[in-house]
Amino acid sequence: MKEKRPKRADLDVKYILKTYWSFLRKEKPLLTGLIISALFITAIGLFTRILYKIVIDKGEIFAKGGISATSFIESFITIGIMWVIALTLVAAIDWIKIHTLNKLETNMMFDLKNYFYNHILNLSHKFHKSHKTGSLIARIGRGSSAMERMTDFVAFQILTLIFEVILSGIALIYIDKTIGIVALISGITFAVYHNILQKIQRKRTLTTNYAEDMEKAMIGDTFTNIDSIKYYGKERIIQNKYSFLSSKTKNAMLNQWQIERPMNLGRLIMNFGSLLILFISIKSFINGNITLGALVFAWGTYWGLMESVRNFMQGLRGYHRSIADFHDLFQYGKIENEVKDKPNAKNLEIKEGTIEFKNVSFKYHSNNLFKNFNLKVNKNQKIALVGHSGSGKSTLVNLLYRLYDLDKGEIIIDNTDIKEIKQESLRSELSIVPQECVLFDDTIYNNILFSNPKASRSQVLQAIKFAQLDKTIASFPYKENTIVGERGVKLSGGEKQRVSIARAILANKKILVLDEATSSLDSKTESEIQKDLQNLMQGRTSIIIAHRLSTIMKANLIVVLEKGKIVQQGTHTQLISKPGTYRELWSLQKGGYLGE
Repeated sequence: MKEKRPKRADLDVKYILKTYWSFLRKEKPLLTGLIISALFITAIGLFTRILYKIVIDKGEIFAKGGISATSFIESFITIGIMWVIALTLVAAIDWIKIHTLNKLETNMMFDLKNYFYNHILNLSHKFHKSHKTGSLIARIGRGSSAMERMTDFVAFQILTLIFEVILSGIALIYIDKTIGIVALISGITFAVYHNILQKIQRKRTLTTNYAEDMEKAMIGDTFTNIDSIKYYGKERIIQNKYSFLSSKTKNAMLNQWQIERPMNLGRLIMNFGSLLILFISIKSFINGNITLGALVFAWGTYWGLMESVRNFMQGLRGYHRSIADFHDLFQYGKIENEVKDKPNAKNLEIKEGTIEFKNVSFKYHSNNLFKNFNLKVNKNQKIALVGHSGSGKSTLVNLLYRLYDLDKGEIIIDNTDIKEIKQESLRSELSIVPQECVLFDDTIYNNILFSNPKASRSQVLQAIKFAQLDKTIASFPYKENTIVGERGVKLSGGEKQRVSIARAILANKKILVLDEATSSLDSKTESEIQKDLQNLMQGRTSIIIAHRLSTIMKANLIVVLEKGKIVQQGTHTQLISKPGTYRELWSLQKGGYLGE
């Protein structure tokens, strides 16, 4: 199932900002520190401009003979000392601000990555089947960068602008109302112009993000399926496909960057406002309404205000980009797990290991796979599920693990409906040996320990010996501490299956599922591992899914499925002796492999 591209109209800014705030408000002490430091830095900046005004006014008075040279020098020295103190305070406060901001951003990025990693991890099996790994990785990475970018915007642009507008606006209006109004109108006009362009850029950023996701998803698919590509000699086709996707990313990025040029025109608004304020200031000075120092102060304060507005608008680009990046990630926050625990769900403790599928109905992709299905597996019974692809064998296992919820009916383990059980508890009480054991890029030891982290070293080594893996790893330089590589690529199929068996042994659960555990192995390896599996099933309730019918001849009960219905059941001897699906399958297979 292909992941749908989000519509631009679906961009829920309110939800995005609310989600961002939920992370920010956790850091109230640090946020308070940022606000206070921003206020002090802005206030001190305005104070230094006032010192300029005083110096100029004193100089003007001195030039007219209003004060003595000694008095002027004393005033100049005093103002100089105050200037140095102000700059020292700014440097100290700025250091505190940066330190506070770094800690705040680190905490928020940590919280964001952990929240969405855990949230996505716990989403349904269906979600993970329909979303590409490369895209998920890319979105978490962009979300983390967006968190840093957005918080920088809050700390350096929003807070600075707020305090600059308040303090500088009051100061300019105090000097001359006209100057104050012109400055505010100029700033607002500049902001509106840039905001229009920023909204256009945000839309283009969404397009770029989607293109990047598709490109990265393909990279993930490529290297996951590298063997198939090599075997079929399709490197050129894959290269062409990637070139097509990367060109779409390139074009989207170029289109995004084109908006930079008209943004630079915003400076004309600032320059026009500056000339207007300079004209008004000179006129007021000539008329004797303001001093020369006030003129210089007004002009400098205007540019200080415009610089804050300009920085804000530049930061706004990062804001809109962050909104787009957050959208790609935060939409997962709206997705709820389709399979939910009940509020009063309890832990499962398996004592007997009986399983009953009772009047089970389940629809998969609009296909009624099971309808009033019934099957009971008794304690320590070995039951095999047989049938063509699509008959429902693997789906029954998925339902047992509660990867999907039933439409109707019950699945009962030891007289307890699994809907009454916590999912984590249910799955931790089951053990499985899958068709292909996909391993973590870790040691053999840790991969086995994964099934029972509390196990002792001696227990792990016993599991290794039971699975006859000890003979294999004896030749490895680092024995059980050998790194298996991504997905276990450094091990053969048979070696990986033995690791999987060792996992199941170490887990030591009453219920065991063998999901085509040997179908991908050669006959010799399969024969060897079958002996291990037979030993593993002793004293356990076992459900075996097999294509190779020769592997389930010793099962207590063989259940033949067709389109979600039981068409035959019995032992191998019973089923082979009478006409029906099983005998047909056996004849087709001739003791070999029944393909999917």
